[in-house]
Amino acid sequence: MTQKKKDYENPYDGQCAILYAMNLIGAKWKIPILWHLTHYGILHYNELKRHLGGVTNTVLARNLKELEADGLIIRKSKGTVPPSVTYELSDEGKKLIEPLDGLYRWGEEHRRHREMAAP
Repeated sequence: MTQKKKDYENPYDGQCAILYAMNLIGAKWKIPILWHLTHYGILHYNELKRHLGGVTNTVLARNLKELEADGLIIRKSKGTVPPSVTYELSDEGKKLIEPLDGLYRWGEEHRRHREMAAP
């Protein structure tokens, strides 16, 4: 007797919501960028770079462009010389505040647990 295959959502077919979200924010620096904008509001490019520590200009610029293109942040340029550019969360990006806070709390708890368990 053969069993009938059940139809399950294939997380690798591009329709999975987790994969969709990770494609938007899963790059190494995107969540830290969003996190800092969540807590500091509006940041100039160099302020954001200082907060991130270790990110290159190329990577930061690329990640900011992608987050802007995906509608998660807003880039504002004053059109001055030297350039004055600021970034802030868009309304869609602000929807990530609660999930990012939850991820932060989980990370803190997990780290403390692991540190207490370490010999």
